[in-house]
Amino acid sequence: MMLTEKEARLIEIIRKLDFGEVRVVIQDGVPTRLEEIKRSIKL
Repeated sequence: MMLTEKEARLIEIIRKLDFGEVRVVIQDGVPTRLEEIKRSIKL
């Protein structure tokens, strides 16, 4: 199984994150957007 360019870029970005949470938007089985969650406050 070969990765598409978008899938490879997604993995590259995830590996560069030190910590955090991301949301991946998928359309037609292809990742189209990655949203990094900037702030979460636990009380």
